[in-house]
Amino acid sequence: MRDLIQLLRSVLFIGQMYLMMPLVGLVFAPWALFSKHGARMCCKTYSRWVFWTAKWMVGIRCEVRGTPPTGEALIAAKHQSFLDIMMIFTALPTAKFVMKKEILRMPVIGQYAKLLDCVAVDRGKRGAAIEKMVQEVHEGRQEAGQLIIYSQGTRVAPGIKAEYKVGTGVLYEQLSQTCVPVATNVGVLWPRRGFMRRPGTAVVEFLDPIEPGLSRLEFMEQLEKVVEERSDALMREAGFDA
Repeated sequence: MRDLIQLLRSVLFIGQMYLMMPLVGLVFAPWALFSKHGARMCCKTYSRWVFWTAKWMVGIRCEVRGTPPTGEALIAAKHQSFLDIMMIFTALPTAKFVMKKEILRMPVIGQYAKLLDCVAVDRGKRGAAIEKMVQEVHEGRQEAGQLIIYSQGTRVAPGIKAEYKVGTGVLYEQLSQTCVPVATNVGVLWPRRGFMRRPGTAVVEFLDPIEPGLSRLEFMEQLEKVVEERSDALMREAGFDA
């Protein structure tokens, strides 16, 4: 009975969340069309609405740990569900994403991704995608900010092992920026598929920066080690038994 009630609350939460997305997008559109700051404020306002409603509707409390960078940096994050996207974006002052180009065709999300100069790549053409990614990142550096890339390339459910893609290493080499790894446990409470949302504390944690200068192999090994170890610890904290 308790699970059924939680499921019903989850469905209501998801329904109002997606109802609010176009409404908030429409309200902010006149500002967002002429200002990246307006576009960011729209996305952050919507995210904070989701955090607030998640707390009282399904019992998920959102917590950011560590020190989010305020200057130009590469953010290499673990990705488990839509929730970590909102939490990481909201924690950073001027963030944009490396993302699959199909997202640009999505209603509301796609339009705001364009306004924020997110970097869209074709994941089906790996070499060309990486080259285009680096080119577009360089072209978009007129505004200092934080470039977020999901190093495994997709959402990965808790307990599943997935390869870390070379694109993060290429960006690390080409941009010569500090990389800030990010660990998370949000998939334990907010899974990538299904309607159930489980109560608990959803965490994204900004870890110690990795400075420029490592070889691509050294960087990728260090990145995967710190992100996976810390994400595993956060997931155990949330009650996940691998």
